[in-house]
Parts: sequence; C-alpha cells; structure tokens
Amino acid sequence: MADFSNHIHHALDYVELPVTDFDAVKAFYGGAFGWEFIDYGPGPAYVGIRAGAGDAAEVGGFRKEERVPAGGPLVLLYSTELDASLRAVREAGGVITQEPFDFPGGRRFHFRDPAGNELGVWTTA
Repeated sequence: MADFSNHIHHALDYVELPVTDFDAVKAFYGGAFGWEFIDYGPGPAYVGIRAGAGDAAEVGGFRKEERVPAGGPLVLLYSTELDASLRAVREAGGVITQEPFDFPGGRRFHFRDPAGNELGVWTTA
C-alpha cells in the first residue's frame, strides 16, 4: 500500500490523468522518466504512479476513460537536466508541442503523452 503520511496543507498533492491505454502510458512514463506503477483493481481499474523507485510515495494515478478530453490542468514536472528529459520524452514516443523556451525563473518544454494529455517539464534558470 502507498504511504500517504507526508501531505502538506494546500500543496499540490496528487494528480490523476485520464487514459485510454494503460500499457501505452506506463511504457511512455516508465521510459521517459523512470516512473514505477501500482496496478489496482481487476483489469486494472486504476494505476497508481510512483515518481521514484522502491518506497517512493504515490503522487498520482491513471484512470481509465473512453476518451481523453481536451484541456484540463497543465501538470509540470521538474528536471535537473532539461535537454536529457527532452530526449527521453522523444525517445519514449512523446509528441513535443512546445520546444524548450525561456520563462522568468527557468526554461521548459511541453509534450503530449500517448493518451493525449499535455504536460510540461521545467528547470531553473
């Protein structure tokens, strides 16, 4: 069972992404970022996300949907090596929707995963 003891009041705590194909998103996020997963329920009905190895806390999940709706929140992931993360996303089959760009405080890029969700990856300046 996941460790849910380290919650911070009003902090980003957990992100759920709608998906149509669990295998495709697990292969993508495992390949691009090294995430690990927890399959819940029969089928599975839900897949938990661990953004780290072993005892890392569960930070989100994939929920099964008939289709992924457009829009929704933009989730940003942090990277200590933005160029390496960009290469990993491309190699895992992600679609880059915005090439790396500067913004106050850092640089980032956006990508679309196999389910159609758009996320960003950023690093400090």
